[in-house]
Amino acid sequence: MTRLPSIFVSHGAPTLPLTPIPAREFLAGLGSTLGRPEAILCISAHWETRDPAVSTAARPETIHDFYGFPAPLYELRYPAPGAPALAARAARRLEEAGFSCERDPTHGLDHGAWVPLLLMYPKADIPTAQLSVQMPRGTAHHLAIGRALAPLREEGVLILGSGGATHNLAEFRAGAPDAPPFPHVAAFDAWLAEAAEAGDEASLVDYRLKAPAASRVHPREEHFLPFLVAFGAGGPGARGRRLHRSFSHGALSMAAFAFE
Repeated sequence: MTRLPSIFVSHGAPTLPLTPIPAREFLAGLGSTLGRPEAILCISAHWETRDPAVSTAARPETIHDFYGFPAPLYELRYPAPGAPALAARAARRLEEAGFSCERDPTHGLDHGAWVPLLLMYPKADIPTAQLSVQMPRGTAHHLAIGRALAPLREEGVLILGSGGATHNLAEFRAGAPDAPPFPHVAAFDAWLAEAAEAGDEASLVDYRLKAPAASRVHPREEHFLPFLVAFGAGGPGARGRRLHRSFSHGALSMAAFAFE
């Protein structure tokens, strides 16, 4: 089995599959660059639970968890098969590491999962499960979750964190689609790449104090936490490799990273 790096992508707005911006083109080529995994475990910013939870649905539905967007977006579907066996293995690894883990047979694929996967693997034929985030538990908790899941990479599993390198919706709505990045967004994006490439675990865990404008680009942490899971899944001593750099609406860094 091919051992893949763990990956973090910024999925941007739900309209990304319909919007010809650099991040869309990058994601459309990422699947062929990585190769075909045996299965995918996606950690989505859009599934928040009190304790870790995995989706065990055999046929997960496409969840359109947004409103007010163009009608064609609601017609998109990502009918990938579920991965209940992978979900069970992920849950066991988390429990062996001391976490509790719920099994959810009803959760489908929310747009944090299907938006990037529709571009990466458009045939929708790779078994896919999701893992939730627990925003109140912070960065160290999610790094530890990633470390517990890292051995799944030896089984040909793609561990995919999907969130946003920056995510301030108020500023997103104020910016034009092709606006250059706001200075504080560019500064955070540069800091994140430097810390990831150095494998600076301490700074990434403590990013809210170490990074420029951290609380401004992440008023809530849910879109940053998948980054920590992906970083942790790279294993001890992992370093990040930037795969993509672009911006959307001035406020969104669309950065993507690989960890190994």
